[in-house]
Amino acid sequence: MTPDTVIMQTDLDRLTERVEKAAAIVQQLRDDRARLDQERSELAARLQELEQKLQGNDAAALVHELGQLHKDQREWMAERRDVASRIEALVRKLEKLDG
Repeated sequence: MTPDTVIMQTDLDRLTERVEKAAAIVQQLRDDRARLDQERSELAARLQELEQKLQGNDAAALVHELGQLHKDQREWMAERRDVASRIEALVRKLEKLDG
């Protein structure tokens, strides 16, 4: 083997390694793309499902309804406290009558 032949063989070996690495990278990129396409499809389906669930629901109306529900809850809690204090007062009066 001549020195030129050895150099060409070494260059050919390097080129082969580079091509194999490039092929591996391309395959990895294809796999990644397939995975990302699958994820995108799943997310698109999920988005469509959520949009269908919300269809016909006005966000402003929902926020208003939520605010009204919070107001009702506060009123009921106040009524509950008022009833509890009235019951306590009645119990004290009954205890005085018994005692």
